[in-house]
Amino acid sequence: MTYVVIGLGKFGFHVAKGLAQQGEMVIAIDHDEEKVRNISEYVQDAIMLDSSDPRALREAGIAEAEVAIVSIGEHLESSILTVMALKEIGIETVVAKAITPVHGQILSKLGAAKVIYPEMESAKKLVKKIVANMHYETIDLSITMKIAKMTVPQFWIGTSILSPTFEEEYEVKPIAYKHQGEWHTSFEKNDILEKGDILVVLGNSNNVEALSKKV
Repeated sequence: MTYVVIGLGKFGFHVAKGLAQQGEMVIAIDHDEEKVRNISEYVQDAIMLDSSDPRALREAGIAEAEVAIVSIGEHLESSILTVMALKEIGIETVVAKAITPVHGQILSKLGAAKVIYPEMESAKKLVKKIVANMHYETIDLSITMKIAKMTVPQFWIGTSILSPTFEEEYEVKPIAYKHQGEWHTSFEKNDILEKGDILVVLGNSNNVEALSKKV
């Protein structure tokens, strides 16, 4: 299968390089000579041309490709004209980058099989990672031992902090917890974990990592 990647900014460059590293045949296109030169060592062919011109695309043999990936999200007019040109020369599968929902809707109506929003997707992943880290943090004590600090998960709410379940089921040991703004490091049997409490546990690195997947 031959992939055409049009637009060699950061996103397009890494898409073209990544596909080539997976063993796919890649033709990379941009109107910027330097960008074409930078990608040329990684792909089958790198061409400088106006991707909005159907005749130029045909002459470059682009019509023989199975998939085209348009990464010109920052320049709406060029992005739209390029998708139109690719459909005109008969490219069946066009994947196009968009920067706004309206831009994406236009590309879809022009025949793009899939519209992607790299900036939005990256932001969502970053937010998810930040939020996840707020609820579960780890500190390496050594190669084999870790401390984990977490918001008490649902399955431990209502559990005594001296319950054997921590060591028997999860092989970690509670060493501190925060309840109503106050930290405790010595425990009584009737110290029951509640929603919103912060718990700190100590354990083997593998067990602490395994717990992170359940929290």
